[in-house]
Amino acid sequence: MNIFLLQITDSAKRLIDSTHTATTAATPAPQMNLWGLLMQGGILMIPLFLLLVLAIYFFFERWIAINKASKVDPNFINIIRDNILAGNISSARALAKNTDNPVARMIDKGLQRIGKPIDAIEKSMENVGKLEMYKMEKNLSALSLIAGIAPMFGFLGTIVGMVQLFYGISSTGEYTLSTIAGGIYVKMITSASGLIIGLIAYVGYSFLNAQIDKNANKMEAASAEFIDILQEPTR
Repeated sequence: MNIFLLQITDSAKRLIDSTHTATTAATPAPQMNLWGLLMQGGILMIPLFLLLVLAIYFFFERWIAINKASKVDPNFINIIRDNILAGNISSARALAKNTDNPVARMIDKGLQRIGKPIDAIEKSMENVGKLEMYKMEKNLSALSLIAGIAPMFGFLGTIVGMVQLFYGISSTGEYTLSTIAGGIYVKMITSASGLIIGLIAYVGYSFLNAQIDKNANKMEAASAEFIDILQEPTR
């Protein structure tokens, strides 16, 4: 009789264990929520988020300004040439003044200096060109700064988090592999965020620099063509 009861008890125990195992296997693994994961990065996620917002703002603000400066009418120089060769300097100046881009402002400065030596005209146009380049590069250094300091903020957050983690382990004496691994991956969030933000800022900075270089080439070409026009014989 005792043997029969023991068999029944053993069978019931096995059934309970198998049911628990099946339930555990059927339970899906917890899904990683990106926003919740970022919030675990600590207080240093706040300056990182602000750096991301600033990087996006400066990129689009500069991109719009540079894109506007790059729009030059292909016939602009031809019209200026026709007016100069016809001796109609006032019309050429009116066209340059009513055109809002760096090339037009350089040409306008050159038109104002007509009658002076070519070297003086070139120098005046070069000064205007430098000023226009400065305007296009305004706030661009902020993107370069963000690209440099965002990863540093991220590493700082990771270091602070690791110090807190190991201090807690040494204070309590309680440590398990899961506790350490869980603490480390959470503290690495700031490093990953800082690197991503820095990469975004760097790519934006490089792209805008390339656009500024294109505009600089247009300005140099227009300046050289204008000087050639002044050396052509008038009609």
